[in-house]
Amino acid sequence: MSKHPDQISDAELVTKFRNGDASAFDQLVNRHSTRAYQIAYGVLGNREDAEEVAQDVFVRVYRALPKFRGDAEFTTWMYRIALNLARNKYRWNKCRGIQKNISIDAPIEGRDDSESTFDLPDTEEPPDELLWNREFEQNVLEEIQKLPPIYREALVLRNVEELSYEQIAKLLGCKLGTIKSRIARAREELRQRLKV
Repeated sequence: MSKHPDQISDAELVTKFRNGDASAFDQLVNRHSTRAYQIAYGVLGNREDAEEVAQDVFVRVYRALPKFRGDAEFTTWMYRIALNLARNKYRWNKCRGIQKNISIDAPIEGRDDSESTFDLPDTEEPPDELLWNREFEQNVLEEIQKLPPIYREALVLRNVEELSYEQIAKLLGCKLGTIKSRIARAREELRQRLKV
């Protein structure tokens, strides 16, 4: 009796892929693409760049998987690729001095010019509270982007990806105490910047 796809480990999927089962790679992508995107978004703070990096992650994984030795777990290896690609993209954007200009006259994506409507989310929060929460969330994201990269990466991996301190230490190649210190300093700096 064959296992349900969710019951197959990453290591088994890697083996199946190496043995010529292309669908095993698709399962790895489905299982981990959201995490790759989240890591990239945490470093870059830009959806389009994060999507591009997440796609690049799996192009790299596809090419490198035949040589993957399995010294680390697949997820640790994949997260390291995502983090490295996101760092590279961040540096590249910084060198280019990337700036985005958004026009209020820009058409709404996916709609023709005949009618532009917005569907407002159905929420129980009062509009002023909802607005305050969104502004606060945006401020937090902006302040996270201003943190030094070593603090930002550790904080994103802990708070967004919900990785353990041990996993983060392994992923970033640091001592456990170093990771705890970086996360504590990142949180303290955020508190000061946000005045909370």
